[in-house]
Amino acid sequence: MSAVCRSLLRAPVRPVPGFVSAHGRLCSSTASSASTKPTEEERKVKVQKTSIQRPAPSASHDWIGPPNRLSNMRPIVYRVPEGETQLEKRLRTLRQETEDWNHGFWTKQNVTFSQEKESFIASQLRAKGLSRRDEQGRRRTLDSEEMAVFYKNFLDTNRTRHADYNKEWYRRNFTITVLMARVTLQNMWNNLSPANSGKKNDPTAT
Repeated sequence: MSAVCRSLLRAPVRPVPGFVSAHGRLCSSTASSASTKPTEEERKVKVQKTSIQRPAPSASHDWIGPPNRLSNMRPIVYRVPEGETQLEKRLRTLRQETEDWNHGFWTKQNVTFSQEKESFIASQLRAKGLSRRDEQGRRRTLDSEEMAVFYKNFLDTNRTRHADYNKEWYRRNFTITVLMARVTLQNMWNNLSPANSGKKNDPTAT
């Protein structure tokens, strides 16, 4: 998933486990490749640690964490600038809500995909009179043609869900883009007009 462009102020990086600060148009990764594949229990523990170590919002930059192991999306903690106006708060809140909405959708979708895929493989192997593992203990798999049947069925079954997701995704992005433009114009006006500079800190500005 591609992230919305983020325009941020420069600031020194503060070490927070699992998260890095983002400067400008950047999405950094702190995930490292493991030498051995983690067990299901280890994956759950790592997901919990990422959630527990979520940093508090910064006033100068966003925090971006490693990809979530269920949704494959990077958790983001958006900055809360000093003197945030109501319009800027609306933009930040919508962006944060959209991140959470995306995470929830893809977590559910990816878990469903994995479960249905495993069930399909197991049923096809049973039909052939084969167990899930061979004599050496290795997991049996199906060839690409057999798996293509599952992929097509999964896409067909979830066609409406994906279409609804795309509509909501475009709607949210359109609203975010409009709010970003309004915030930019508001800041330009405040910077160009000394008489209006005080409105930057006016909590009633919309």
